[in-house]
Amino acid sequence: MTCRLFNSVDYEAATFRQYQRLTKEMKPDMNNYNQQKEKIGEYFYATRDTLDMNQWKDKPEFVDRMVEDLEKQVKKREKYSRRRTFDEDADIDYINERNMKFNKKLERFYGTYTAEIKQNLERGTAV
Repeated sequence: MTCRLFNSVDYEAATFRQYQRLTKEMKPDMNNYNQQKEKIGEYFYATRDTLDMNQWKDKPEFVDRMVEDLEKQVKKREKYSRRRTFDEDADIDYINERNMKFNKKLERFYGTYTAEIKQNLERGTAV
């Protein structure tokens, strides 16, 4: 069952989709769960008084399964990482990398307001 709460593609929606995908792949061992529940009894669900009493070790195959899943996620993430390409035809209006990022940020926020001034400067009709 998927939930279509988010129409736009944003970080929260992507996180929700990944959570749904990862939980769908999990297959809990209900026999082991029920055995642990019967063995421990009323202390199976931790409360403020029983938090330290309910500590048990996971089976090594469960830990291996989790590690395998995490390694699969890392491999998938590495496949999608990429470096942004450098545009050689763009005008150079910076003196270093930090200044280049600052100029891009200024253009992103104020570019619509300064477009006419830039055009006047290029034509030579600026006052």
